[in-house]
Amino acid sequence: MPIDYIFNAFATLLVTIDPFGLAPIFLALTAGAHPEMRRLVAVRASVIAMAVLLAFAFLGAGILTFLGISMPAFRIAGGLLLFWIAFEMVFEKRKPADSEPPADRSDAAVVPPETGEDLRHLAVFPIAIPLLAGPGAISATILLAAEAHTAWRMSALVGIIGAIVALSFGIFLAADRLDRYLGDTGRNVLTRLLGVLLSALAVQFVADGVKAILA
Repeated sequence: MPIDYIFNAFATLLVTIDPFGLAPIFLALTAGAHPEMRRLVAVRASVIAMAVLLAFAFLGAGILTFLGISMPAFRIAGGLLLFWIAFEMVFEKRKPADSEPPADRSDAAVVPPETGEDLRHLAVFPIAIPLLAGPGAISATILLAAEAHTAWRMSALVGIIGAIVALSFGIFLAADRLDRYLGDTGRNVLTRLLGVLLSALAVQFVADGVKAILA
């Protein structure tokens, strides 16, 4: 059913990108920046992440074919990767952006950037890649694109990617207020709920891949 595909695609990408979980790390990376510069960083990072995810949505299957990787095999590998991310989310082992906490980052990452050029570099790495367009999001995008057998489904996938990136952009702009509103308890509850949902979706990816290989 088309509605099932839309729901699964939206839930999978929402959980793997995890825009709510990226708010604290975005604040840390842009600490001390002028609000206007922070907005420009959010715009640049969102545009780059959108371009990367769309590129893998349309070209990912071709890349796998070129490398000799079958889609069922990638579906299993992607499912296992997503399950690993879900496990870390549920058991609170996942650090923001799949990396070290801000306090443990190098001085270049935690010290407020002194120039606009430094902030523009941060927009590319690590905000756009791998915070927004990370391994989990790229894997999920390729898997979902492989299931988009019609132009309507592919259009829906493009719209979902755009909607989630836009949501991330909005959260970046309101990161300071959102972080105060959720608090530690709110973030923990939200992360675990999303982790449980992602684990179920990951198992489904693996099951579909195994079924395809056995067939």
